[in-house]
Amino acid sequence: MSQTVKPVNQKAWLLILPVIICVAFSAIIPLMTVVNYSVQDIISPDRRVFVGTEWFAQVMRDEELHSALLRQIGFSLAVLLVEIPLGIALALSMPAQGWKASAVLVVVSLSLLIPWNVVGTIWQIYGRADIGLLGAALNALGVDYNYTGNATHAWLTVLVMDVWHWTPLVALLCYAGLRSIPDAYYQAARIDGASKFAVFRYIQLPKMRGVLMIAVLLRFMDSFMIYTEPFVLTGGGPGNATTFLSQYLTQKAVGQFDLGPAAAFSLIYFLIILLLCFILYNWMQRVGTADKEGARE
Repeated sequence: MSQTVKPVNQKAWLLILPVIICVAFSAIIPLMTVVNYSVQDIISPDRRVFVGTEWFAQVMRDEELHSALLRQIGFSLAVLLVEIPLGIALALSMPAQGWKASAVLVVVSLSLLIPWNVVGTIWQIYGRADIGLLGAALNALGVDYNYTGNATHAWLTVLVMDVWHWTPLVALLCYAGLRSIPDAYYQAARIDGASKFAVFRYIQLPKMRGVLMIAVLLRFMDSFMIYTEPFVLTGGGPGNATTFLSQYLTQKAVGQFDLGPAAAFSLIYFLIILLLCFILYNWMQRVGTADKEGARE
């Protein structure tokens, strides 16, 4: 008996047409504008000269860009190395149900509700030795803490600020992954006499792999594009210690008004983020596949 094939409803495309239009105006058209600027030398509003890949070559030879890129990669890796384990530990220690779970969720989420510029202002005051709790406490302990004059202190302060601000996001994602694990897995583990570490290694961690992948990608992309918090806290200093890629780009585009090099650099910046996220995603996929094959054996 032959089956009749239903024709494709072409009107369904009309439902996603508003989304396509919004994406075109918010992403594609600005991207094409940046591409246009990256291959031209804008001498005046009425005079432009096509320069091809000259701006890209100039940006790639910029030693300040190389330094900013190394600082950015180091900062993003440090963010992942601290926030992911800390977020997992925080999620494991949170109550599973009851009013305590609701209260803890609200408290943990508080830092995520604070705007980025306010976070920078809070830590700017918090780290001062004269009126800030952190600076005064460290100086009382004998640590000559000065985030405005010491490059290492400034970098660590920005890192701790980011950890304080965004670790709750990782914790909430991991908490959601933990709550989605059926209780039957834990009952089987108790029957087998599995330890807490064994439960974490073979039950909780594999079941959290999906949300962990989301957490890693989100935190990596966000940390790689960080701008407001270090700009408010340190202004990129002392020197260039906390001048990351986004602030370097802003200095090119706004401070020096070099639209051509800034446009070329923004495209390179965009491609770097895509490439690193692609590598990170595939690496996590391979690790997950290897763990599944090991568990089957």
